[in-house]
Amino acid sequence: MLDKEDVTVLILAAKKKLGLKWEEIAEKIGMSPVFTHSACMGMNAFPLAKAEELVAVLGLPAEAAEVLAESPNKVFDYTVPTDPCIYRFYEIVGVYGPTLKALIHEKFGDGIMSAIDFDMSVTRVPSPKGDRVKVEMSGKYLQYNAW
Repeated sequence: MLDKEDVTVLILAAKKKLGLKWEEIAEKIGMSPVFTHSACMGMNAFPLAKAEELVAVLGLPAEAAEVLAESPNKVFDYTVPTDPCIYRFYEIVGVYGPTLKALIHEKFGDGIMSAIDFDMSVTRVPSPKGDRVKVEMSGKYLQYNAW
């Protein structure tokens, strides 16, 4: 019986074997790259139909689709801030941090986004469903140096 960690290992192996990028995988199943990566890492659940499409695209065992559709635990091994607003940002990094890292590495190479040469803005965006918080971040890309 497969669990989320098992399926993640299978996904990463298939992705590498097939030479696919997260954006390509997401496009093939009609989902966003951010959500696709996060769900593949076990931090979100795919709708069953999308999980089945992913399994077909990557050539995974059929059993993996049911695992990908299961609700995640989203467990972090760090001290959690208690301020509700800060906690939500902590949750975003916990859930989507590996996704952001993977997408940055695919687009730029092995490196990081600077938090020193960095801009961020917070904008209120009106919406009929309730105003939205828009956070935009822009940091200089810094390539890791090979020694």
